[in-house]
Amino acid sequence: MRAEHPDVPSEGRWADGTDTDVSRETGEGWTVPAIPDPEAQREALIDSVPTMDEETPLAAQLALDARRRIDLAGRQFPRPSQTRIITVANQKGGVGKTTTTVNLAAGLARAGLKVLVIDNDPQGNASTALGIDHRAGTPSIYEVLVDDAPLASAVQACPDVDGLWAVPATIDLSGAEIELVSLVSRETRLRKALDVYLRERIENGEDPIDYVLVDCPPSLGLLTVNAFVTGREVLIPIQCEYYALEGLSQLLKTIELIKAHLNPELVVSTILLTMYDGRTNLAQQVATEVRTHFPEQTLRTTVPRSVRISEAPSHGQTVMTYDPGSTGALAYLEAARELAEHAVQRADLQ
Repeated sequence: MRAEHPDVPSEGRWADGTDTDVSRETGEGWTVPAIPDPEAQREALIDSVPTMDEETPLAAQLALDARRRIDLAGRQFPRPSQTRIITVANQKGGVGKTTTTVNLAAGLARAGLKVLVIDNDPQGNASTALGIDHRAGTPSIYEVLVDDAPLASAVQACPDVDGLWAVPATIDLSGAEIELVSLVSRETRLRKALDVYLRERIENGEDPIDYVLVDCPPSLGLLTVNAFVTGREVLIPIQCEYYALEGLSQLLKTIELIKAHLNPELVVSTILLTMYDGRTNLAQQVATEVRTHFPEQTLRTTVPRSVRISEAPSHGQTVMTYDPGSTGALAYLEAARELAEHAVQRADLQ
C-alpha cells in the first residue's frame, strides 16, 4: 500500500503550516528533518520515502513514482541559450513519435518554458492530443508549406497548458507530398517559415520560443525531409522491441544523407526508449543494446507502457493534464527534465 507523503515545502513552511526549521513527524512512522535549503528539503523528502519491498515490480514502481513526484513538483527547467529545434522522427510506425512529441512539449511548458509543436504528420494526431482545432479549412502547416502563408497565421495556443503553442495539420496535408514536388526550394520551405516566425517574435517584443518540436510522418517523403532540414537536432523514440533496432539503422543512414546534402547542422542528440517493460528480457536487451551504441544520446529515463498515456488523446489531452500523477506522466516529465538539463551540461562543456 502506498503511503501519503507531504507536499514539497514552499516559502519556509511544510504543507501543514509548520516551519521548515522544525522536524516534521508524519503519520506513517517516518520523520522529515528540519533543513533550511529548498533543494536539501526536497532531497530529504525523497530519502524519507519508505523503501517497502522493492523486489516486486509493483512496489518498486510505486516507490519510484513517489520519489519522482516529490522531486519534480514545482520544478522549473533551465532555459536554453537559444531556441532548440528538435525533429522527432522514426521511419518505423507505432514507436511513440507523436506521443513523445506532445508529452515532452507539455512537460517542458509546465516547467516554465515556451514551446511550439509543429504537426507535420497528415494524420494530425499531435493536433488532437493538444486539443487544438484541425478541421478542414483551419489555417495549418499545409498553407505554410504549399501557399507560403506565414507560420504565425497558423499558430494556436494549447488550451490546457500555458506557454505551449501548436501549428496543426489538417486533412489537406495528405496531398502536400505531391504538390511540393513542383515547388521551388521544396526541401527548405518549413525551415524558412520557422526562422521568420522566431525572428519576428523577438522583433515584436514577445518572449522567444525555447523549444520547437516537429512531429513527422512514419515515412521518408518531402514532409519528413522538410522536418529534417528544419531541425538542428533529432530525437528518436525507440520502442523496446527487436524490429525497432532494424529501423534505427535505416533512419541513421537517412539522417546522414540529409546532413551531407541539405542540413550539415543536423545531429542525433537524443534517444528515448518507449513502451519499456522491465519484466521482459527482450526489453532489457534492447535497452542495453541501444545504450551500448549510443551512450551519450540515450536518456536514462524510459517510458513504460501505460494505459493512461493511451487514453489521454481520446480526451483531447496529453497525459500531463489528463493524469499528471500517473506513472506515464511522471516518466515523460522526467525525460523532459533530462532533455533540458542535458543541453545545459553540453553548453557548459563547450
